[in-house]
Amino acid sequence: MAKKIVILGGGESGYGSAVLAKTKGFDTFLSDAGTIAEKYRLALESEGIEYEQGGHSEERILAADLVVKSPGIPDKAPMVKALRDKGVPIVSEIEFARPFSKGRTLCITGSNGKTTTTTLTHRILAEAGYDVAVGGNIGQSYALSVARDDKEWYVLELSSFQLDGCVDFVADIAVLMNITPDHLDRYNYVFQNYVDSKMRIVRGHTSANHFVYCADDHTIASEIAKLNPASVRHPFGRANICGSVATVELGSQRVDIDLDRLHIKGLHNAYNAMAATLAALAAGVAPEQIERTLYAFEGVEHRLERVAEIGGVEWINDSKATNVDSVWYALESMTRPTVWIAGGTDKGNDYEPLKEFVGTKVKTLVCMGVNNEKLLEEFRGIVPVYNTSSLEECVKVCHQVATRGDAVLLSPACASFDLFKNYEQRGTLFKEKVLQLKSDENR
Repeated sequence: MAKKIVILGGGESGYGSAVLAKTKGFDTFLSDAGTIAEKYRLALESEGIEYEQGGHSEERILAADLVVKSPGIPDKAPMVKALRDKGVPIVSEIEFARPFSKGRTLCITGSNGKTTTTTLTHRILAEAGYDVAVGGNIGQSYALSVARDDKEWYVLELSSFQLDGCVDFVADIAVLMNITPDHLDRYNYVFQNYVDSKMRIVRGHTSANHFVYCADDHTIASEIAKLNPASVRHPFGRANICGSVATVELGSQRVDIDLDRLHIKGLHNAYNAMAATLAALAAGVAPEQIERTLYAFEGVEHRLERVAEIGGVEWINDSKATNVDSVWYALESMTRPTVWIAGGTDKGNDYEPLKEFVGTKVKTLVCMGVNNEKLLEEFRGIVPVYNTSSLEECVKVCHQVATRGDAVLLSPACASFDLFKNYEQRGTLFKEKVLQLKSDENR
């Protein structure tokens, strides 16, 4: 009898896991407490995969030999608690898919910078001719890629939620950008719980694996002593930067990154470029090829993305900045007086690190969300603060207060779930509003 596998969650990760399980001959059933998006529902039906939505068939799920849990489902969910009480093994898609792949894994995590670094690293390997796919927290799921067209290399962006479900998974090359407070609502507001989750990226590392990490991050520095001393470590940080050049070395290979030639600006992008370079060197890419891709790379959507200039005011979409540290780097990179848009679902944020930049770089804060009280309390008296409860109202206020030479920066520091489905929708709708404003101004 085929082993019974239940997939919890019918999004990208769950769908990919279900296809892989079905392909490998498992008795596969997918269950989602909510509504499965039409594209995934139709795909499941075309694959002949049994599924349910709008609730869980508890008896059937508890009879599973293994459960693959989508990363968005918290451990406190009743179904997850019931499975753990019964002792049913629960793993992530990443853990489940790994044994079925021949490919090597280059895995990137961190509170900030992981999407840009993942995208850039994948681009470097792809343009160097590697048989490589990008996945994990972005793009097509790892499991679906393994099922459909297994690659020799995978560049995977891994969130803490995905790492939580990894037990035996070992990344061939691990990249840790930073660890700063984020998602504390998911970790019982205990920072060390979140730290432990991120450090899973190097679980099981030996001398056969590479670990690329930011040497400037105090939390990572305090965790290094706990690692296997045999792990091969490649730190990067401010010490690598001299003037406008960041130099990284791995063995006999060296790359001098001319930061002025990068399209992606700011200290955080210097870190992203150094991390991607070290990871690519560890994967065997030649320095010349790395440099070609570095200087052509123009960044990722929703991360300090220039939308338009209207009446001498630059509008910037940084919707992906869903935590304080990410906003810190965004404000650090700003060279114009800034009208800063923040707000959304607060994840236990401490805004204190932003106050110096807000005092020196921000001319106005425009809050956008259902409940902006915490932001209003933190920044009143530092800069003028406006309270808005919709995107339309927010853009209107920004347009009124911004003057020629300013920048309007959407960098929310919060999750998007109060007004939007996700940060992508928030960024996309923001861009649409801005471009409509530009069109109206040009009439």
